[in-house]
Amino acid sequence: MSDSTSYPSPRAVTDAYFKRMDAGQDFLDLFADDAYVCFPKHTPARGLQEVRGLFGDIFVLFRSVVHEIAYFNYIAQGDFLIVEGTTHGVLADGTQWRATEGLGGRFCNVFEIRDGKIQRLHIYLDPDYGDADIARYPWLTTV
Repeated sequence: MSDSTSYPSPRAVTDAYFKRMDAGQDFLDLFADDAYVCFPKHTPARGLQEVRGLFGDIFVLFRSVVHEIAYFNYIAQGDFLIVEGTTHGVLADGTQWRATEGLGGRFCNVFEIRDGKIQRLHIYLDPDYGDADIARYPWLTTV
């Protein structure tokens, strides 16, 4: 007997992830119970409790964030969906960024999705959205 369970497409899962995040809605139901998430400069999260903690740590850095979904590039291979895109928004300190106007806000996420749930997510981006890390990167003073 075959399993007739129907799951949302990986693209539907990732689009729901970004849309809910931007709207401030819960999106953790999109993750598997034993999900693994890696975000730059943060300890990787294993399991929903740690994933919740990781996103909680990150969200306090922002007043708002908008993922520009209409302009995303998607690459699918088996259980993997790679999403390349841009964002704009406002940091907690009021600093604004827009990927098309500065250095911050470009990202690439690698999702592993099985049975309609995010099993693994690696987020690749520079978390210095406001280009404040000029002490280590002096060329930023000329941008």
